[in-house]
Amino acid sequence: MKLIIAEKPDQGRTLASIFKTKKQQGYIEIMPNDIFPNGAYMTWAIGHLTELVPPEKYNPEWKKWTLDTLPMIPERFQYQITKDKVKQFSIIKKLVNDPKVTEIIHAGDAGREGELIIRNILRLTGARQPMKRLWISSLTPKAIKEGFQKLLDESDTKNLYYEAYTRACADWIVGMNASRLYSILLKQRGFSDVFSVGRVQTPTLALIVKRELEIEQFVSEPFWEVFADFLMAGKKYRGKWELKGDSRIKTEEMANKIAAFCQNKPAEVTEVKREKKEFQPPMLYNLSALQADANRLFKFPPKKTLDVLQGLYQKGIVSYPRSDSRFVTPGEAASFPDILQKLSQQQKYADYFPLPIQSIMNNKRYVNEKKVTDHYAIIPTEQIPNIEKLSGDEQKLYDLVVKSVLAAHYPKAVYEYTTITTLVDGRATFLSKGKVQLEEGWRKVIPASDKDKDPILPIVEDGETGTVEKVQVKEGKTQPPKRYTEGQLITLMKTAGKHIEDKELEKVLAETEGLGTEATRAGIITMLKQRKYIEIKRNLVYATAKAKILITAIGQELLASPEMTAKWEKRLKEISEGKASPAHFMQMTNKMITHLIEETKNNMNNWEFGEDVTENFVPREYKKSTPRKLGSCKLCDGNVVDKGSFYGCSNFQNNGCKFTISKKILGKSITQAQLKKLLKDGITDEIKGFKSKEKEFTAKLAWNEQEKKLNFVFEKSGKPS
Repeated sequence: MKLIIAEKPDQGRTLASIFKTKKQQGYIEIMPNDIFPNGAYMTWAIGHLTELVPPEKYNPEWKKWTLDTLPMIPERFQYQITKDKVKQFSIIKKLVNDPKVTEIIHAGDAGREGELIIRNILRLTGARQPMKRLWISSLTPKAIKEGFQKLLDESDTKNLYYEAYTRACADWIVGMNASRLYSILLKQRGFSDVFSVGRVQTPTLALIVKRELEIEQFVSEPFWEVFADFLMAGKKYRGKWELKGDSRIKTEEMANKIAAFCQNKPAEVTEVKREKKEFQPPMLYNLSALQADANRLFKFPPKKTLDVLQGLYQKGIVSYPRSDSRFVTPGEAASFPDILQKLSQQQKYADYFPLPIQSIMNNKRYVNEKKVTDHYAIIPTEQIPNIEKLSGDEQKLYDLVVKSVLAAHYPKAVYEYTTITTLVDGRATFLSKGKVQLEEGWRKVIPASDKDKDPILPIVEDGETGTVEKVQVKEGKTQPPKRYTEGQLITLMKTAGKHIEDKELEKVLAETEGLGTEATRAGIITMLKQRKYIEIKRNLVYATAKAKILITAIGQELLASPEMTAKWEKRLKEISEGKASPAHFMQMTNKMITHLIEETKNNMNNWEFGEDVTENFVPREYKKSTPRKLGSCKLCDGNVVDKGSFYGCSNFQNNGCKFTISKKILGKSITQAQLKKLLKDGITDEIKGFKSKEKEFTAKLAWNEQEKKLNFVFEKSGKPS
């Protein structure tokens, strides 16, 4: 009899569903059949049943957080059973030790984490039976049956286990040692909190903080642009003034002079450039690309996308969700006609049929076995659901996956880009740019967003003449770098911060040395949120004071280097391919952490933290002890305290006092020092950097006793506004 161990209960039940079964406590008994003549047991983990033991299990002295115990490097790593999963482990162990069980089938997720989860359980049960590996990319009845008929040898996937095990041990070394190191030293500098540090999370955080500082340090400068409306033989269009490729004018006076010069002057078309551009359909989805699009279109956090996708996979209607490939094998491409024929019967997709391209079998943009790693791209399976019965979120993601395959069976989209150069009175040059769709192609399936739409220009020819009907001067301001969205963070991690994917061209990223893996990136972002390093507001990512403090302390150390972490990821991948040694990788990690500890202890006195960061940091003790009083409440006899994202009255619970002041007013952080002065004197010092309608201004904040509210006070007038 064979024992099959799946990664999750739902997965185990789905794998057993193609056989006649008998349900037992914690496992399913599979009745004898053509694949298992003697029957089989199907049981499961509940995700990670095991975990690396904490430091004190290796050495009792390691329990206390002191610098003297660092570095903590175990001679041999040990795993233990997670406390809340002991019952299921006992069931698995009992089945493993059943004398009737002669072979074990490892049926964890077909990836490195699944490999680690099941093999760790088997190590702790002391299993001695030979093992086979179920390796499938979808949970349809057909895929399950074929998978059990073509089991892999245990040795075929063992290197994946070595990679996952090495990754877990290296993360333990970095996380346990560096988190204690920085937490202890930063506490000595007055920042009392647990500063979690990780091999992947910290370089990711460094990229976010870098962008935050670029935004904060950006000095906005005004500029002006001149626009002219032209009338050419009854045809109207608008152009923008340019000189040597630059349209921005540094002074309003010069812009007005240009506008005055152009008003009602004769104009001539001096050049018309028309260029056809072809756009191929987008690539098929891997997890990162799908997370990025779901965030851009639906504002889904990356973890939500993965969780919803995992549910669709469990239902057998999409392929393995944690894939890092955007290609399929010829075998999968051969199944597309059947899948598409079934989709054509769905009312939602009927309008896209018949498909212009019947087969993409020979199209290497999609079908390339050499570029399929452990799994092929995320595609719909032949098991087409009743779409109406899917949840709203499931429908959205399923639709994206389906349309990526439909679009691949459509031709390229063709656009004509037109640039008109117009000369006013022989001196002032204006450019007009427009775009016209010549061939819809795959855009029938995935229409362009409104943001991608350019004005349609009239047909004009070189030498045509007319007049300037109207001239307009518009003021603008240089803008700081844009904040990342959660979806862009996924792409940022995948490219190790080198660049962001071009959505329009859907350029395929070559094998990049990214941060983390397809399966772990969403979890890293969630962790950064939970540990109060980042805040998400309207899908935009903000670095907190805590994040800036940690990254300032880490400085130029390797832990903050995306490039170095990317190289580690590359080496870990080489372990999974049998090209690198796990022992050598761990030696490198141990040397790095030992060096980090010595360097950091020597450099801690050189750390410099800005006043704004220091004032906005909320010490951990505030959560457990009485918050520090910042001043007297303006509405009652209570005290104003720091409540995290705002300042508020300590009497709220007692009398419902609603006195609050936001920590950010018109984009400017209000520090504790400024608040103390406001509560004591009724007015702050001058504060620079308030932003209103894209204009920055300097003002004081004053408490209006009559109106019981804050007002701005401007130095010139001395009056509130």
